[in-house]
Amino acid sequence: MTTHLEDRKTQEATASWLDEANIRACLAAAEPCAEQAAGILQKAEGMQGLTADDVSVLMNLEDPGLLQALFRTAEKVKEQIYGPRIVLFAPLYVSNRCVNECAYCAFRAGNPIERHSLTRAQVVREAEELVRQGHKRVLLVAGEDPSAEGFQHVLDSIAAVYAARVCNGEIRRVNVNIAPLTVEQFRRLKQAGIGTYQLFQETYHRETYEKYHTAGPKKDFLWRVTACDRAMEAGIDDVGIGVLFGLYDWKFEVLALLQHIRHLEERFGVGPHTISVPRLEPADGSEFAAVPPHAVPDADFRKMVAILRLAVPYTGIIMSTRENAEMRRETLRLGVSQISAGSRTDVGGYAEGCDEAPGQFELGDHRSLEEVARDLAAMGYVPSFCTACYRMGRTGMDFMDLAKPGDIKTHCDPNALSTFMEYLLDYAAPDTRAAGMLLIRQRLSAMDPQTRAFTEGQIAEVEHGKRDVFV
Repeated sequence: MTTHLEDRKTQEATASWLDEANIRACLAAAEPCAEQAAGILQKAEGMQGLTADDVSVLMNLEDPGLLQALFRTAEKVKEQIYGPRIVLFAPLYVSNRCVNECAYCAFRAGNPIERHSLTRAQVVREAEELVRQGHKRVLLVAGEDPSAEGFQHVLDSIAAVYAARVCNGEIRRVNVNIAPLTVEQFRRLKQAGIGTYQLFQETYHRETYEKYHTAGPKKDFLWRVTACDRAMEAGIDDVGIGVLFGLYDWKFEVLALLQHIRHLEERFGVGPHTISVPRLEPADGSEFAAVPPHAVPDADFRKMVAILRLAVPYTGIIMSTRENAEMRRETLRLGVSQISAGSRTDVGGYAEGCDEAPGQFELGDHRSLEEVARDLAAMGYVPSFCTACYRMGRTGMDFMDLAKPGDIKTHCDPNALSTFMEYLLDYAAPDTRAAGMLLIRQRLSAMDPQTRAFTEGQIAEVEHGKRDVFV
């Protein structure tokens, strides 16, 4: 069994990919040249990704015409790869016990809030409430408790979520966002049946990281930045990474994020399954969080999402409910492929519904899953509750082998519509159901005859009472 100290032996070597000098050089050399930018955007349409130098040029664009060209290109690439599908999920907080001191977080150890971890029965009730809303996919979240009991609580909570049943509904996939683990612990996490392991570096700038993470295991920059390596060594081939934008210069963070992605691609043959782009939001007991030292303006945030879509076209981009409804709507067309809905960031928030309990941070979008699904349908997007790829083994390299030539659409398009139909029949209000049925008919009419016939067959099975229909 590997230990924390044994896993640390190769950390310096595996983190050598993070090259701040190279990032500085790219940023210093970048010029907002119209001709060069146009060439980069043309290159991006080929959906083969962009270099750090390419990204540096695009990040410096300010000309309104060039920005619109950037947005159009991102929209074109997003449509080509993902179509109108938007994957939906909800975070499920199972503990706010945490030993870390992170200046921006309401769960930090020194913040005098009530601490508790959900019992197995409470986790089941939380999952049942999410099922009643229509959710099929959750992201399990917990504060960092480095004790053996803390890790076992995570494993027990995953099992409890999978055990929850309401009539014919259940949570079909649990992804996790928890603190870094040893390789051996990651193996146990994989055995628990998770989908994606998600971890945000928060900031790749070491000096800034040390400034805002002052105590606890999270203070160890290298242990965190190499966590995805250990997860993938353990056989978890879908990992999700991200930055908490607002702690440091967003342009530096984007280039560092890309270095991380390239490192994973070179070492494991495949990069992260998803990228998350949360911005720093106010948090209970944190004056710092209300005034980010490097706040990202809305205009730069939109630009950043579009650039990421072009830089890593086949990697999912997640937009959480930190952002308000309007920003979430705008970034859907620019590259976002997954969003949370009906979120609570307090422990026990779904079943207990206590609005006074402090969450990890303030939400910007308080809409229910129903409202989000109806809004998506009205905009022409298909709310997808599909979890088929995880269960069919289409993960990691296997997923990318299908995604890059476009073959994944033969699975995703039918599955998105059949799972949306399931949601409409089992959970949706009449007006949402009407809007959804209309959208399904529209999407079917846009399919080629063979795919349409197959998809109609899946939908018919759902209409006749079968559930969890996928290919």
